[in-house]
Amino acid sequence: MQKEKCFYLGKIIKPLGYKGEVVIYIDADDPEYYKTLESVFIDIRGKLVPFFAERTELRNKTNQLTIKFHDIDNEEDALSISGCELFLPLDLLPQLDGNAFYFHEIEGFEVNDKEKGNIGKVTRVLDYPGNPLFEIRFMDKDILIPVKDDFIEKVDKKNRIIFIDAPEGLIDIYLSENPEE
Repeated sequence: MQKEKCFYLGKIIKPLGYKGEVVIYIDADDPEYYKTLESVFIDIRGKLVPFFAERTELRNKTNQLTIKFHDIDNEEDALSISGCELFLPLDLLPQLDGNAFYFHEIEGFEVNDKEKGNIGKVTRVLDYPGNPLFEIRFMDKDILIPVKDDFIEKVDKKNRIIFIDAPEGLIDIYLSENPEE
């Protein structure tokens, strides 16, 4: 499996006990959706390796899941995969409604600001904790706009356009020739 055809699910945090169980962090708004995982791909030295679950258990309504993989039968085996990232195929992502989107699916979308009109295309989303940003390429400059519901008016997935109402002056900061102005 290629990483480009997968999404990041989370990370193995640590072994749990001595029988090969591990605790994983699920990087999702609804970790309960993944509580019945049958398999995952684990990034081991840059290669995605499939691992199959014997059992899983959601931990106290947190974003953590305890999982026992086939052929991981002791603490040493569990320790060997600790810290590794987990991936799933893109087709296993739950469908989102309305203006909701996954960061990977909006790359290449045009961005249309209420005041400035078309300000370029999303080149990527910088996923900073608590403050994700659209990186938009416009007139050989990068514009950073916070990914906030307050600024996003509409997401037209069919036509690949995001309509925003950026805070006054924010876009001008990036378009100004002299940042001191």
